[in-house]
Amino acid sequence: MLAFVALLAFASAPAAETGVRLDGPRTQGGLLRGRVAPGSAVELGGVPVRVSRDGWFLIGFGRDAPPEAELAVVFPDGRRERRILEVEPREYRIQRIDGLPARKVTPRSEEDLARIRAEVGMVKKARTIDDPRTDFLDGFRWPVKGRISGVYGSQRILNGEPRRPHYGIDIAAPAGTRVLAPAGGVVTLTHPDMFFSGGTLIIDHGHGLSSAFLHLSRILVETGERVAQGRPIAEVGSTGRSTGPHLDWRMNLFDQRIDPSLLAGPMPE
Repeated sequence: MLAFVALLAFASAPAAETGVRLDGPRTQGGLLRGRVAPGSAVELGGVPVRVSRDGWFLIGFGRDAPPEAELAVVFPDGRRERRILEVEPREYRIQRIDGLPARKVTPRSEEDLARIRAEVGMVKKARTIDDPRTDFLDGFRWPVKGRISGVYGSQRILNGEPRRPHYGIDIAAPAGTRVLAPAGGVVTLTHPDMFFSGGTLIIDHGHGLSSAFLHLSRILVETGERVAQGRPIAEVGSTGRSTGPHLDWRMNLFDQRIDPSLLAGPMPE
């Protein structure tokens, strides 16, 4: 709640006339909301960052982000400012999951591999959308309440075999539990049954920030649909590579994997 109030206060502040304002955790998996004078140009590590008409922008740090990042700003009057942002490292857990079908851990058939490649392409395409909307300014809430059974960044060992880290938050909940939109946005992808993630839904919150919801039993919205924060969008399931009903909530800023729990705050009781 305190984090949400702080975000509202930051969002209601007047546009910065001088300097750069940054809000958010400077850590691996963190997302920073920045504000500059309208008409400014922003770069992170030499890569241009979208700036809204009101001067809002986002920068994110992935799971394995280096300890420093260079932020450069050119203001409308020609002034320049450079900052070195220190990124705090994190220690990640190791999570072991057994009892998965062998085919879902190490797919071998050409049919499965071709399907996986096609589905990865769909997800990547959805995450390249760069929309000027700023739905993210309204803050984020948990899409479902429940026991957190998997955390961001943990190293996954599946059926005894090391696999890619987990980039989302797993929330255990009964099958059929309604999933609510954590923030407003536009639906950019719906798929009833992907090989690994099962029922999959992606919502774009603007400026390249998106939420993905995996292992769904039912999807209640359609691609291209605008959704408001708190609206039912899907139902919890155990589809794809899963050992029980839960929601896997993931967030990306383009190709940077963001920790959703850093935006939503503590899980409500």
